[in-house]
Amino acid sequence: MVVSANSATADPKDTYLLDSTWPSFPEGVSLGQATGVAVDSHNHVFIFHRANREWVEPFPDKEIQQDTIYMLNGSTGELSNSWGSDLFIMPHGLSVDADDNVWVTDVGSQQIHKFSHEGKLLKSIGEAGVQGADENHFALPSDLSISNDGSIFVSDGYVNTRIIKFTSSGVFEMQWGSPGTKAGEFDLPHGIATDREHIYVADRANSRIQVFRHTGVFVAEWKGENIGRPYGVATYKKGNLFIIDGGDQPDKTRSRVIILNAAGEVLGGFTAEQDSDQKNLGHDIAVGDDGAVYVVDAWARTVRKYIRKE
Repeated sequence: MVVSANSATADPKDTYLLDSTWPSFPEGVSLGQATGVAVDSHNHVFIFHRANREWVEPFPDKEIQQDTIYMLNGSTGELSNSWGSDLFIMPHGLSVDADDNVWVTDVGSQQIHKFSHEGKLLKSIGEAGVQGADENHFALPSDLSISNDGSIFVSDGYVNTRIIKFTSSGVFEMQWGSPGTKAGEFDLPHGIATDREHIYVADRANSRIQVFRHTGVFVAEWKGENIGRPYGVATYKKGNLFIIDGGDQPDKTRSRVIILNAAGEVLGGFTAEQDSDQKNLGHDIAVGDDGAVYVVDAWARTVRKYIRKE
């Protein structure tokens, strides 16, 4: 089923307001290219960023020496914890599971990793530094999402254009996807999110969201001018879906939030850009249990919090 999302059903202006006091970093602390964001059950906001490294190809061989994961208080914006030094080559996607473990994808090492809430490495999947298209290798894995039953869904997106499902213990279960524009095909699956029934894939270069059941069965695609170029996608407990549209590289990038209902109809949206930004690339999005929306912008090197205007 194809749903056109060209006609918004709500005025997007002033739907959400920027919390200009958030975050509140200590002096001397800042973000590099920020690429992943998620919120845990304690309202901690985790941010994955590249510190002093930028996306360059070929990727460097050495890990980033600075901390690359920040944990912020969702209410105050204060930095509660930071870690991730000497672990990652090119940070990309981040997710938090139901037990508040932190999962990340490193496109530089071709791996995904599971960490405890405090940053202890618990599990790695994929062979470090080795690309592949089989059950045990990735090729620049872009994002991941953990379902309520612990299943691990990975968008192995930049090279393999596939979605992979692992069991909660990290055992390969299934995969689907191939290059193309048809249902179940992808052109750079860049972001992924899950709820109890469905998987939502930001099929970036195809300018659409594809919806699947947890078994990989295609359900729908949502596309249209208002969807734009989706880089990241987040679910919300009330059933709405939030998309971050990063625009077209290199010269027509942006940071724009689109809000959909469970049927793929546009409810509204807002810009996550500020006049002070020299350039924007909205890269990922997350929604807290309280409804606050968090957007990371890789080129503006920011994380911003938006609160719904009542």
